[in-house]
Amino acid sequence: MKRISTLLATAVVAAAFTGAAQAQITMKASHQFPGGKGDVRDDMVQMIAKEVGAANVGITIQVYPGASLFKPKDQWNAMVNGQLDITLFPLDYASGKAPVFSATLMPGLIRSQDRAKRINDSQFMKDMHAEIEKRGVIVLSDAWFAGGMAAKGKCVQHPKDLAGLKFRAAGPTFAAMWEAAGASIVTPPSNEVYNAFQTGVIDATDTSLGTFGSTRLYEVTTCLTAPGDNALWFMYEPVLMSKKNFDRLNKQQKDAIIAAGKKAQAYYEGKANAVNDETLKQFTDHKDKVVTLTNDEFDAWMALAKKTSFAKFAKEVPNGQKLIDEALAVK
Repeated sequence: MKRISTLLATAVVAAAFTGAAQAQITMKASHQFPGGKGDVRDDMVQMIAKEVGAANVGITIQVYPGASLFKPKDQWNAMVNGQLDITLFPLDYASGKAPVFSATLMPGLIRSQDRAKRINDSQFMKDMHAEIEKRGVIVLSDAWFAGGMAAKGKCVQHPKDLAGLKFRAAGPTFAAMWEAAGASIVTPPSNEVYNAFQTGVIDATDTSLGTFGSTRLYEVTTCLTAPGDNALWFMYEPVLMSKKNFDRLNKQQKDAIIAAGKKAQAYYEGKANAVNDETLKQFTDHKDKVVTLTNDEFDAWMALAKKTSFAKFAKEVPNGQKLIDEALAVK
C-alpha cells in the first residue's frame, strides 16, 4: 500500500508539472519602431516582456520590432481578432475604422509634456479608454509623444510656409489643416518617411521626436520645428492589448501584465523630456536648423485648426466637440 501511495503521489506531481508546462503561454508583441537602437517605444515593450517574464506567471512575450510581424496599420485588426497580443500603436492609425481616435492627434490639444501627464487623469482619457475597449482592445500604458514638423530646404513655422509643399501627414486631422495651408498630402507610414525624403516623394513631415531621432530624419531634412513651449503636435501612442486574449488569462497573469504596463508608462513619463532633448541634439549636431513656434505663430495655426481639423472632427464624430472641450479643459 505504501508503494502504491508513493506511485500515486509521484503521478500527481508529474501531472501537475505537465499541466504547468501546458499552461505556458507565448505572446506576440509587435510595433513599427526600430528595435535595439534606443527608441523608447521599443524600450517600453521590451520592459513589459521582461517584467511579465520575471513575474513567473506562465507567460513569455516575444517582441517583434520594426514592423517585422505586421505592417503598422494592420496591427489594430490583428489585436481585435486575437492574432496579436500586444502592440505599441499610434492610435490615430486606426481612425479609419474609428474616427473618434483622431482626437488623440489633434493640433495644439496637448501643447506640453507636463500637460500630457495631466490629460492622462482626465475625463477625456476616461472616454478614450472606453472607446478603445468597446472595440476589443485594452490600454496597458498611456503615452503621449511630443513631435513637430521637419522639412527639406525651409522651416515650417507659419501656415504660409506650407504653400506648394508635399507634406507627409500622420493623420486626417492634421492633414486637413496642412492641406488648408496649401500643402499636398502624402501618407507613407513613419517607417517609410526616410526613403520618401530621399526619393522626393515628400518635402516635409510631421511625426514624433522619437521617430525623428530613431529613423535619422536629420540626415534628409534641413530644419526641425521643435515642440518648445508651443507644441502643435502631440500623438497618443499607447501600449495596447487584445481584450479577447487578455480575458483568457487567469488573475495572476492579468495582474502581472497590468503591473508591467504601469511600470512601462512610469518609465516613459520619467524619460520623456530626455528623449525629446536627445533628438534635438541629434539635429543640431547634424547642423540642421532647429526652431520653435512663437505665441503668434502658434495662435495662427490654432485659428486655422479650429476652422479645419476641429470643425471636421466635431461634425463627423459623435460627441466630437465634447471630447475637444474635455481635453482643452485640462490646465
